[in-house]
Amino acid sequence: MASLRFWGDDLDPHEVTRLIGVAPTSAVSKGELIVGRGPRVARSGRWSLKVNRRQPGDLSGQIEEILLGLTQDLGVWRDLSNRFDGCIFVGFFMVERNEGYNLSPKTLKLLADRELSLLLDIYSGQDEVDALVD
Repeated sequence: MASLRFWGDDLDPHEVTRLIGVAPTSAVSKGELIVGRGPRVARSGRWSLKVNRRQPGDLSGQIEEILLGLTQDLGVWRDLSNRFDGCIFVGFFMVERNEGYNLSPKTLKLLADRELSLLLDIYSGQDEVDALVD
């Protein structure tokens, strides 16, 4: 699963939406009350846009789906990346313990051109089995 995320104390979700050209999946301003798994106050502003999971996984396709559906003005991306922390966040759920994935050069260029980092949370399908063996 993949999502585009920006966060920062001065982040105004409405401004990011206007600049990016698409409404977020979720957004919050610093100090705003967040409801859900227990009410809490946002310590920072956040804007995120996610796409649907794909089976089998297609990380390059998901990243391209996100980025090619937004503004192509690289000046806007540089501005956002200079003012806020921006990344593509990926939850990578593996079936086996030793799997890999190859991001295409096109996808890597999309990330680099927009000055976005890639944040991977990797989950092995063997974690539960390993816990039983230990």
